[in-house]
Amino acid sequence: MSAVASARAHAPSALPDILPIFPLTGAVLLPNGRLPLNVFEPRYLAMVDDVLGQGRIIGMIQPTEPETKDNPVPSVYRIGCAGRITSFSESDDGRFLIALTGLCRFSIAEELPLDKPWRRVRPDWSTFLHDLNPPAEDIAIDRPRLIQALEPYFKEEGLQLDWGMVENTPNDVLISALAMICPLEPNEKQALLEAPDLEARASVLTTLLEMACMPKPAEGEGGAKH
Repeated sequence: MSAVASARAHAPSALPDILPIFPLTGAVLLPNGRLPLNVFEPRYLAMVDDVLGQGRIIGMIQPTEPETKDNPVPSVYRIGCAGRITSFSESDDGRFLIALTGLCRFSIAEELPLDKPWRRVRPDWSTFLHDLNPPAEDIAIDRPRLIQALEPYFKEEGLQLDWGMVENTPNDVLISALAMICPLEPNEKQALLEAPDLEARASVLTTLLEMACMPKPAEGEGGAKH
């Protein structure tokens, strides 16, 4: 379960007033989660260079529409998650290989003028400051139901999972890791990010896995008959 990092306490005062954002479809960072990134676009290489000397915090957020030549600044979801760069290396061909550890979710209060190659926002942290607290140890989830949904889902997706590790992974670590690594649709990933707490996220995740494994109707079934 390497998608989750060890929990660390962070003070709200350490959260920045201006946050660079990295819009990336399907890449959702969760509080205490660990998200590896392969950075190669010049604008984001410059962004990483900039933040390394200024707190090392980047906001991950999903766009709601594709970036195109005619739409270079696509709309993004209102809620994302900030992470601190906790691992950094540079490849021989100039790429940055970084890992972000999730700190706290945010909503966008305002997007700032595009006076740098990357986008920046004024984040509103107020709704999500509880993300900074250490995870509770007594979170109750329907673990048997989750495992029952997880096995056919991973089989259908052709993915491997260490089931012994799953059995021995704490609830908070398990839910956060699965929410990040399961190949769900972007809007489904966003629903997991926006779930108010870990218990709700576990319920949403289990439902999504169950729905993904429901039998698909045969072609032509379910349509109107004439």
